[in-house]
Amino acid sequence: MRKTDTTINPALSRVISETGHTDLIVVTDAGLPIPPGSERIDLAYRPGAPAFLDVLDTVLAELVVEGVTVSAEVAEQSPEVLQALRERFSGEDFEIELIPHVDFKKLSQGARAFVRSGEFTPYANVILHAGVAY
Repeated sequence: MRKTDTTINPALSRVISETGHTDLIVVTDAGLPIPPGSERIDLAYRPGAPAFLDVLDTVLAELVVEGVTVSAEVAEQSPEVLQALRERFSGEDFEIELIPHVDFKKLSQGARAFVRSGEFTPYANVILHAGVAY
């Protein structure tokens, strides 16, 4: 058993460990379509659980991030999600990129993995662009 207080989910731990510079990791709500053949780490166990932000915080505790992309629709449909993302990434050397949801889904097609939460809030999805620790 791991001694750290980060993720204990074996699949999530492995994916984070295998992620390299510029790889994309998508943390999703319960409804984002995941392309067939893509790696899926489905953590959902009931509607709303685990929450999107809890899953995101777990990933962020271990992953170096150099960019973030979200659907522009989140600003109108779920402004509290966008505000929470802005709080998490304030002080970073990048701005959160907002793109139309149709483009978000296209960009996500190239993701290294999808980490699905049980979130039922519209547009609670984020593409994390992996960075390096040096």
